Amino acid sequence: MPAGRVSHDDRLLDTLASLPETTFAGTIWRVVNAMRSPLDGSRGAGRWNLRTTEVLYSALEADGALSEIHFHVSRGQSVFPSRLKHELHALDANLSKVLDLSDPRQLETLGVDMSRYAEILYDRTQIVGEAVAFLGFEAIIVPNARHRSRNLVVFLQNTDLDALEVGEHRDVNWQAWRAARR
Repeated sequence: MPAGRVSHDDRLLDTLASLPETTFAGTIWRVVNAMRSPLDGSRGAGRWNLRTTEVLYSALEADGALSEIHFHVSRGQSVFPSRLKHELHALDANLSKVLDLSDPRQLETLGVDMSRYAEILYDRTQIVGEAVAFLGFEAIIVPNARHRSRNLVVFLQNTDLDALEVGEHRDVNWQAWRAARR
């Protein structure tokens, strides 16, 4: 198999292809380093992608996006880094080919262990995400691991960037955000 190619489980592809396709039109939220565009894709493997697949991780609620980034920035830190500058961006998304996998029971049937979903155990979710991208979906809607909301994961190779319009943004005050959550 050529380098960079992923082999997909035919049964998983059949199962995913049999699920109802939906659309998404609405606001999504994304937190990025202040020096990056909110339309820059993820630069590494994540819960729903391998390094070879560029995605935009976003949340359907602003606090969901903040919770996800806060978790990853603070991992392994005894003190939260004070010099990081992040921005919270609202993006208007209008996507026509989306797969809604936000029901935890459905993810369980796809082999995702929901009792450990908040842990950084990405093997199965990456397999599912890569299969969804292979099928040509623009995005998937999935549970947020850090907040009681949902995320929208956009597969950039399948999406026209004109379907994403950058809206309002504001600087993230991590100290205030963390104080408000206590």
